[in-house]
Amino acid sequence: MQTELIRVSRTGAPATVDGFPPVIEEAGSNARFAYEEFFTTLDSPHTIDAYRRDLHRFLSHVHKLGLLLHQVTPKLVRAYIDNLTPVRPADPPLSAPTKKRVLAAIRRFFDFAVTRHAIPLNPALSVRGPKHRAVEGKTPQISVTQARTLLGSIDTANVIGLRDRAIIATLVYTGARVGAVAKLTLLNFYNDGDQWCFRFDEKGGKSREIPCRGDLQRLIREYVNAGKFADEKAGPIFRSAVRRERKLTIRAMTANDMCRMVKRRLKKAGLSLRISPHSFRVTVATDLLSQNVPLEDVQYLLGHADARTTKLYDRRRRQVTRNIVERISV
Repeated sequence: MQTELIRVSRTGAPATVDGFPPVIEEAGSNARFAYEEFFTTLDSPHTIDAYRRDLHRFLSHVHKLGLLLHQVTPKLVRAYIDNLTPVRPADPPLSAPTKKRVLAAIRRFFDFAVTRHAIPLNPALSVRGPKHRAVEGKTPQISVTQARTLLGSIDTANVIGLRDRAIIATLVYTGARVGAVAKLTLLNFYNDGDQWCFRFDEKGGKSREIPCRGDLQRLIREYVNAGKFADEKAGPIFRSAVRRERKLTIRAMTANDMCRMVKRRLKKAGLSLRISPHSFRVTVATDLLSQNVPLEDVQYLLGHADARTTKLYDRRRRQVTRNIVERISV
């Protein structure tokens, strides 16, 4: 093996030989085809990045053991998952969901390798990941009162404030993911003849229409008019800005831009920085379920394929538990 060609990246991923990890290169053209096909079938950029890191790290491990792709066994995969540690020793131990994601990336890749006749069998198919059953999600909730405080704390004397208020209001009043909000264009905000609606492009290639309530429509209109692009027929709704000049650019804000903006606004409002844009989805779910809105309706609003995922967003049980522990007489 040409070990002298191996380079190690700062992300912990192994080096590549002519664009492929050494184990893939040595396995032949079918393996290279399967490797390329594996990544082209993934929709989310975040999933692609995570699976690439996970798969590359595993293939680097196989290479260090001096094995070829077809020599990987279920026992090896299982031992790898059981003993997987963080790339940086100072980081906390890997959680069960993280290990399950790594196993999913490995198993999915080997499925393609089998389909493309690079190997005869999928060695990860029979491997079971660590047990993990989440009763309640870990995303911190922002209360209704805190959400109102956050919206009310934003200075709207300039277009940047109007934009930030409109973004946070969109997160609050639609329950959409921040990635979907970042993709909104002027064409995705339209009147269907009966009411104004959003057309969100969600992860997994899903497209969903969510009605825009009256107060949110007003906030967006105020922002768009102040930005002086109300007459445009296309282009992003939420645009990046030159903050010193308080002027908008023609470029769309990214999801990361919006996350950083929310953190800045939380800090100015004196609220916990543990709150994230995803926290608004938790608030939407908990608030609606508290009003006895049917679970399937909340599930549809949040775009969940499985009602069990929606239940993870329900924080009503935590409130009950808090009331119980406060009554302990000790």
